[in-house]
Amino acid sequence: MGPLDVEYARNQFPAFSDDRISGWAHFENAGGSYACRQVIDRLTGFYRHTKVQPEYSFPLSVRAASAMEESYQQLAGWMGVGEDEICFGPSTSQNTYVLARAFRSVWREGDEVVASTQDHEANAGVWRRLASTGITVREWRVDPASGTLEIGDLDELLTERTRLVAFPHASNVVAAINPVAEVVARASAVGARVVVDGVSYAPHGLPDLGSLGVDVYLFSGYKTWGPHQGVMFVRRDLADQLGNEGHYFVADDLRHKLVPAGPDHAQIAACAGIVEYLEDLYAHHGGPPASPVERGRAVHDMFRAHETRLLGRLLDFLAAREDVRVAGPVDARWRAPTVSIVPRHRSVGAVAASLVRSGMMVGNGDFYAPRLLEEMGIPPDPGVLRMSFIHYTTEGEVDRLIEALDRALG
Repeated sequence: MGPLDVEYARNQFPAFSDDRISGWAHFENAGGSYACRQVIDRLTGFYRHTKVQPEYSFPLSVRAASAMEESYQQLAGWMGVGEDEICFGPSTSQNTYVLARAFRSVWREGDEVVASTQDHEANAGVWRRLASTGITVREWRVDPASGTLEIGDLDELLTERTRLVAFPHASNVVAAINPVAEVVARASAVGARVVVDGVSYAPHGLPDLGSLGVDVYLFSGYKTWGPHQGVMFVRRDLADQLGNEGHYFVADDLRHKLVPAGPDHAQIAACAGIVEYLEDLYAHHGGPPASPVERGRAVHDMFRAHETRLLGRLLDFLAAREDVRVAGPVDARWRAPTVSIVPRHRSVGAVAASLVRSGMMVGNGDFYAPRLLEEMGIPPDPGVLRMSFIHYTTEGEVDRLIEALDRALG
């Protein structure tokens, strides 16, 4: 398909034409990306034209239900799974909370969970809380120097009592891309299920879940150019086995048994705009006729090539300095474009403030990953300075960030 046409992509995001943020470079995408116009149009269109209770027989209700159904169909198609295996919840944190309860209801005392220390608390705390209910929790610890997970360490944790392995596709701090398919194979060998937190990976191209073989995959719509919804894939055979966390009369309906809160109709309908945006990109770049999942792979690879090239520039700059610690790999091939650093001679807050004065949108703190920071010997307060970008970031913006960092680090 050739290289990404960044300007075409940016033209799909109204934020870039807003004079109020002119001159600012968005490097806090790991906390939330801009929303594309396709999502915004669907969201406002739903409120304007179909804001009624869906699934009744009158025409307006039928249109509302159809708009929501499109989101299930489109996302499932691009990720290579069944549309009945996709559900939406208020957030990924809420989805994992409910998921942990549903798993616990079918486990026995003494069953085991392997949970990594690399994860966001959304996919960390919910599993560890089960220790108080008789579940044994085994820690898959990171290497304290690099923050990475070693597959060999996992082998030592797996037993015949292991029921679940929980870890991130990519950490929201360290950003190392974990070998999901390999973890799935090793967990499956002992009969364990796998729950993958994809919140920090999905913004770089929706994953082909069919090929990864995961049992559960979670990500956030508001970090993939969409509305504030948590998106959760649950393999159908697993969903049928899990306990019902919804009303008793929806026990056989995945969309309700694992999402007890009432659905946000408009935001669910707007999520179809995520795929519409990707379809527009695919067509603009001359993609040939292909299945939805093949189109998804092509766009993912196009994003990855662009982001890796820009990420390499930033990592090369940081790796050459002695006054900063980079959390995670310094080889762009092995990580997502989220870069967290600890300045050695200046405070995290001072460097962050300097970058903001230079027009850089950056964040600092523990980013809901205090377990990871403590494992790496980094105090969660003040934490790290995080810079994150996605495909709509330009080479010029990365150059500006490097110049601003050079000044801020002194």
